[in-house]
Amino acid sequence: MASHKLGRTTEDIKRELTAVLRELKDPRVANTMISIVKVDVSRDLSYCKVYVSAMEGLDAAKQAVKGLTSASGYIRREVGARLSLRHVPTMSFEATDAIEYSANISHILNELNIKDGGEDGSGEDA
Repeated sequence: MASHKLGRTTEDIKRELTAVLRELKDPRVANTMISIVKVDVSRDLSYCKVYVSAMEGLDAAKQAVKGLTSASGYIRREVGARLSLRHVPTMSFEATDAIEYSANISHILNELNIKDGGEDGSGEDA
């Protein structure tokens, strides 16, 4: 039963973090297309690790993490105001290259499709 509550709380925190990130004025965050890839919340809801990825790559994500870390007090206060939690978790931010990695995989798959002649695999002859 507790895992349901933890899962819901994790998704709520992720949703509200996404909304708060849109409102930040820090140029390291506002000038970068960032996405929250994953949110890990501890069982006792005291710690929260947020994995952030940027379209521009890992270096841009690391710069955004610096901005998010400096604004972590504001972010925590805003998330606490939007959610009815008894204790708002302390947030730490980690940079990841998940978006760049998935774009690379998509590019490789598209190349394979082109090399195969663009067949759709339906098995019908024209």
